[in-house]
Amino acid sequence: MKKFLKEFKEFALRGNVMDMAVGIIIGGAFSGIVTSLTDNFINPILNAITGGAVYTKADVLGFVSAFLSSVVNFIIMAFILFCLMRAINKLMSLGKKKEEPAAPTTKICPYCKSEIPIDATRCAHCTSVLEEAKQQ
Repeated sequence: MKKFLKEFKEFALRGNVMDMAVGIIIGGAFSGIVTSLTDNFINPILNAITGGAVYTKADVLGFVSAFLSSVVNFIIMAFILFCLMRAINKLMSLGKKKEEPAAPTTKICPYCKSEIPIDATRCAHCTSVLEEAKQQ
């Protein structure tokens, strides 16, 4: 059972699954903005153009406030998801050891500036004898 839970935790907290979850949530929140835009701006404009309805100043202010409310809700949702993902990423990195940089395997020839193996005594490109090899 412990192995199963460990595998599930690795699956659920893997980058792809978390990215997909965030995408779905942001998509749902953004659909609220699109719905509000069509209900509060596009439909009233189409109705006014086609003569379907006459809107007062109070109606227009109500449309704008409903749309702004949807935008604010989206921003709040995005901020909460950002903070949540930041906390999850920080928790995931706590247990990991930082990788030490690998020792270099190449160096630059001081004469021709070509990349050569680190233990080379001659440059393969310009055939110069390297100074480090002379000192040994």
